Order: sequence, then C-alpha cells, then structure tokens
Amino acid sequence: MKRSIWITGGLLIATVPLVAATAPQPDPIPLTAASVIVEINATDGDAGLQPFLDGEAWKRVTVYRPDGRKLFDVRTRGNLTQYGLTELFSESSEPPFTEFPLEEFKKLFPEGEYRFEATSISGERMVGSDTLTHDFPAGPVIVSPRSGATVDSDRLVVRWKPVTKPDGIDMVGYQVLVEREDPLRVFSADLPATATRVRIPRQFLEPGTEYKVEVLAIEVSGNQTLTEVDFTAG
Repeated sequence: MKRSIWITGGLLIATVPLVAATAPQPDPIPLTAASVIVEINATDGDAGLQPFLDGEAWKRVTVYRPDGRKLFDVRTRGNLTQYGLTELFSESSEPPFTEFPLEEFKKLFPEGEYRFEATSISGERMVGSDTLTHDFPAGPVIVSPRSGATVDSDRLVVRWKPVTKPDGIDMVGYQVLVEREDPLRVFSADLPATATRVRIPRQFLEPGTEYKVEVLAIEVSGNQTLTEVDFTAG
C-alpha cells in the first residue's frame, strides 16, 4: 500500500489512503429446474443428450461439463434481452450408432456434475446443477400392438414387458406415447415402474389411420430408453 509522509514542525505525519469496503455479493438464486439426461432409441439405434432448465426470466445461460469446459452458452438478443426467457429445452443430434458408437457418445458427454449458470434480466446470478450418469435401461419389449398390425380402435391396449436389464438398473417409471403425424396428435401417459399396460381411449384413434407407439423406460437419474412400433387403427 502506498503511503505519504509529511514533515511539519518537526512532526512526522503519515497518511494512508482510504480503501472502499467491498459490498457483500448476494447469494445466487437457485434455478427452478436444471437437468441433463440421455435418451436412447433402441429401435433406431441412436442416443441424444437432453439438457433442460427453468427459472426466473434470464438473458444468458451457460452449462459447464464436469471438467469445467462449456457445453453451451445461450444469450438473448434484441427485445428478448430485457424481456428474457424462462425455460430452455434442447436435444443434441442423434447420429446412428453405426456412425457414432455409444462408447464415443459417452466420452463426449462424460458422467459427473453439469453446472448451470444464468443471469436474470435484472442482473442477478442464478445457478443449478445435475449429475449425468451412464446408467441406461434396456429398451422395453412391446408385446402389443405388433409392428405393422391393424388394431381394433375399441380395444387397443399397449402392453410391454417390465424392464429389468441391465442388472441393478433402478427403474422409476414408463411413458407411453401414441402419435399421429399429419396432422400431429399425441396421446401421452406417465406411469409407475410397476405398470406394464395402458388402454388407449377409442376417441383418440381414427380408423384407417397410421400411428406410432413409443414406450419409454425411465431410470432414477432420468435417463430413458424407448422402443417404438407402427400400427394402423381399424
């Protein structure tokens, strides 16, 4: 620290410059939600990374890998800078395993804690984190409907075998989606880990129309694996 020394009337006077006190930084605001999971398509043979966050209106968000490197950085522009966004969901591309094997995917997105840091439209810091694992359930075996079958619209029950592989997998539930592509119409049901069937309301199905069924097996970290089949409503 620099000091000034004066001599006045035989007296030594030392002056020390004043240092402004640093104001304490406010605690960051927790994000309402912050997650990063992997979805595997057992039918097509591919995998995708799915980050998601939710919180107060923000103008910038950055997600960091476990090694501290940026996974992605999103900033608002124009009117959105002061208006802000709240949710953000995205999914990586899904090249087939024949081009980009699962082991390479796992190296690109390693296990560990992924940190979320955001800045609100008022300048406040928001944070969150989630732990990505490589615990992937096996794809559900769909018992009915059979792929390519024509199914009575009044009696459609989607059935699957319980997922127990790999050994030690901790299942928390299933999701069943029935989708018509054009125009888009989707039936969705979230079910417990004990479920192996769900009846599709006949009001949802239109005879003579093609549909796709997806059954997703979801394990405790959020990772999910899906199997899909096509059928025609009769």
